[in-house]
Amino acid sequence: MQLHPRHPWTVSPEEAVAIQRRLRGELVLDTPLDPASIRLVAGVDVSVKQDQSHAAVVVATFPGFEPVETVLAQAPTPFPYVPGLLSFREGPVLEEAFARLRSEPELFLVDGMGTAHPRRMGIACHMGLWLERPTIGCGKTLLVGRFGALSQDKGAHVPLIHRGETIGAAVRTRAGTNPMFISPGHRCDIASAVAVVMACSPKWRIPEPIRLAHNAAGAFTP
Repeated sequence: MQLHPRHPWTVSPEEAVAIQRRLRGELVLDTPLDPASIRLVAGVDVSVKQDQSHAAVVVATFPGFEPVETVLAQAPTPFPYVPGLLSFREGPVLEEAFARLRSEPELFLVDGMGTAHPRRMGIACHMGLWLERPTIGCGKTLLVGRFGALSQDKGAHVPLIHRGETIGAAVRTRAGTNPMFISPGHRCDIASAVAVVMACSPKWRIPEPIRLAHNAAGAFTP
């Protein structure tokens, strides 16, 4: 799959922050997604074991979620854990995995944040620019922002607000479980991101494409 790198990965944390601020202006965050146009959706996850990062990208049919391609990549973890800079820790191994893809998914769901990020530039945004495809960030834990009362019912969602700006949504993807924190990455808007994630969550809290990728990344042995 053709990628569109914007910068090298070997940078300091200070340089990484500056890169995020620069790239933020390239994001397209007002484009609705048409679910009818999606044939293939990819789930993206990275598992870090000691000093090695294992990436998995699983491409599945939509809406049936039958896997059609799984690509794996391994690389030394190149960047320390710094909140808000996950893309510099996981980006290099994901770039290697994406380059191996033969399929052309219309959409990527990423285990991590999109615009629900202090600088509105989470890993789903970053990788969206590399891919130049619609991407959605699916966070399991809150990074920034606040949200109001949320029904326990499946499909309930409320805006996620940070510094007076709506940056995503808290979404109950499964009744009675903790919400997911959904936000656009690139070429997508918030409403579409919520709708598509719900369509990708028929049973579990974690959207099915990411669940498939998580299992593949966790089981990966070189």
